This record gives sequence, structure tokens and C-alpha cells, in this order.
Amino acid sequence: MRMLIMGPPGAGKGTQAKLIGEHYEIPAISTGDMFRAMKSENSPLARQVRQIMESGGYVSDDVTNAIVANRLAQGDCDHGFLLDGYPRTLQQVQYLDDHLEAGGKPLDGVVSLIADEDELVERLLKRAEIEGRADDNDETIRKRLHIYAEQTEPLLDVYRSRGVLVEVNGLGSVGEVSQRIFDALDGHVRG
Repeated sequence: MRMLIMGPPGAGKGTQAKLIGEHYEIPAISTGDMFRAMKSENSPLARQVRQIMESGGYVSDDVTNAIVANRLAQGDCDHGFLLDGYPRTLQQVQYLDDHLEAGGKPLDGVVSLIADEDELVERLLKRAEIEGRADDNDETIRKRLHIYAEQTEPLLDVYRSRGVLVEVNGLGSVGEVSQRIFDALDGHVRG
């Protein structure tokens, strides 16, 4: 299965992506984790990514597309994958479409987690406290939510029009949300 998981920052995408990957035996690939791993690198690209993240912005489409394409070319993605945090823009959707069409393997499904904005801010502030994430503070959280609403939400309409979008309530315990996702995907992708 080739899938995406989408939703605003703090909706639980990372947690659910790992569980979906384990459940369907596909790699869960987080662009956020790839970017955060660059914090310890000293390459020009890593410095550029670090500066963007510290300001609360997103890494450019071209850089992100190249990083994702390289990852999808690895052998563990031959039988499927779950992308978390990508695509974020219409340009990235087009790039991913072209990349997957070249290999004759289109997307099977797109999970969209839905959550209340106040809950998201609370979750992200708590995560910042627990994990010591300097990039998660009130100002950058609000900036990310604004960027998401402005740039990424329209992608859901694209996937909805293609019939691959599966919307799932992201509120509740991790197990409750996971079960909702598995039920929805089993009915949609395998149904």
C-alpha cells in the first residue's frame, strides 16, 4: 500500500503513522523526522533546513521533493510506504503524482486526521515541554497552523476528488484513533 497521512500539526500524525506502518508492514516515513535529524549535520542543506525550522517555516518544495524521492527509491518502499508530513503544497502533490506515475504505482489512500484547533495547540505545547523541542513554542505553533490552513488543507480537496481521501476523527486515545484508521483503511483500500 502506498499512502499518506495528513492533518494539522499536533493531530497525532507521527504516532499514528508508526502504528499504521507496523500494522500494514510498510515503512512510515516522516519528513519532519528527516529534517530534525539534520540538526546534528553541518552541511549547507542541513543549516538551511535548521534555519527555516527555527523560524517556524517550511522547507522549500524543491528540497523536500528531492529528499522524499531519494527515500522512496530505497528498497524498503518497494511494496508500499506511508508518508507523514508530505506533501504540503499543490506543487508537492504534482511532484509526487509524477514520481509515482513514473513507477506505475499511484497512491492507494490518504488518511486525514481531524482535530479541534484548541486541542492541537495544547498538544503541541505539551509535546514541546516533554521533548524539549525548541521549534514548538506558541508563536511557531500558531504560524504552522496558519500555514497549514492556508497551503495544505486545499490538498485534501484534490485527494477527495480522486476518491482516495479517508477522513478520521483524530481525537481520543491512541488506540481508539488507530482502530478508526484501520477500520476506515480496510474498508477503503482493501474493500
